[in-house]
Amino acid sequence: MAAGAPRVFVSHLSGVPVFDPNGDQVGRVRDLVAMLRVGGRPPRILGLVVEVVSRRRIFLPMTRVTGVESGQVITTGVVNMRRFEQRPTERLVLGEFLDRRVRLVETEEEVTVLDVAIQQLPARRDWEIDKYFVRKGRGGALRRKGETLTVEWSAVSGFSLEEHGQGAENLVATFERLRPADVANALHHLSPKRRVEVAAALDDDRLADVLEELPEDDQVEILGKLKEERAADVLEAMDPDDAADLLSELPEEDKERLLTLMRPDDAADVRRLMAYEERTAGGLMTTEPIVLRPDATVADALARVRQQDLSPALAAQVYVCRSPDETPTGKYLGTVHFQRLLRDPPFTLVSSIVDSDLVPLPPDTPLPTVTSYLAAYNLVSAPVVDESGSLLGAVTVDDVLDHLLPEDWRETDFHGEGGIRHGR
Repeated sequence: MAAGAPRVFVSHLSGVPVFDPNGDQVGRVRDLVAMLRVGGRPPRILGLVVEVVSRRRIFLPMTRVTGVESGQVITTGVVNMRRFEQRPTERLVLGEFLDRRVRLVETEEEVTVLDVAIQQLPARRDWEIDKYFVRKGRGGALRRKGETLTVEWSAVSGFSLEEHGQGAENLVATFERLRPADVANALHHLSPKRRVEVAAALDDDRLADVLEELPEDDQVEILGKLKEERAADVLEAMDPDDAADLLSELPEEDKERLLTLMRPDDAADVRRLMAYEERTAGGLMTTEPIVLRPDATVADALARVRQQDLSPALAAQVYVCRSPDETPTGKYLGTVHFQRLLRDPPFTLVSSIVDSDLVPLPPDTPLPTVTSYLAAYNLVSAPVVDESGSLLGAVTVDDVLDHLLPEDWRETDFHGEGGIRHGR
């Protein structure tokens, strides 16, 4: 549903078919998964519970939903067929919200929830609960006689987590306000038992971001405590280079088992990275830079740069290559930097403004040379190209810094005395 589109009531989604982009039916919606949040923020919709042909119920993230309209749901076509398992911080909207007795904040009057409306946030793929459709009066014989009304999510109490609540739910909800590096710092200082409990309550994407910021020992400990299928999901959500680094710390048997459980495309990227020496351009690179074909326009490039989940280093430039446009690509033609994209009209072809002067890095380039290359040309990211001229990936300055800093730098409490202080 596009930004600004009408809200959707969840009762209208129950049982609707889910289709991939080719028009093939994947299954039917059986519920929606929401995460409660503190601080007066509306519950976030994480995804859909979809029943596939085999009657297995799977989880479909909202980030893979491209359309909710005309009695159907359209997906990107990439569906994880693992069985859905509800986590501690998750609530089923149809199963747990409807028919629930809550109170109106203004009058303290008890009402029954008949339906819940969700809406997509502007310019984002995130969805939130927008409104509740409620009936006044108590249940039973009076159920159909009470006044019905639609109220804002903030007008109802009885769903949100309390600020003083205990347990993993409130702690996880509080962590949602922090950057992944800050969550990692907090987790590192918890007891091992508590660290694993809290990590298990994070959703896959959030846990992946946090794991990337943790010391290796903590990463291995947490991953080893997760169920294998969940561990594979988290590895898929991590940047391929970080997933490769983590897997390299595991025993060979465990590593192969997890790679087998991962989606083939994700596992292939990780295996390719693990084939390179750690402190080389190939071992440092990510396989997911922004790649565009020569006939793409500046407008196309800026749309890709705007993607919220991109790191600043990857969003600083696009790489122009011939088809295929996934790594390893066709022939690498050059780079277009973000500043150049801002200076040219939207209809300009990227092939006409490409910078082909800089020689790309071979995958076996050692770390000191990579560092000098970035420093000499004032770059935050550099292309890595093989002997045939195909783009393999990009080395970003943050990955280089990870290997230049002392090994225990992630374990340093940089919030303490004399460390970095955050302004208000």
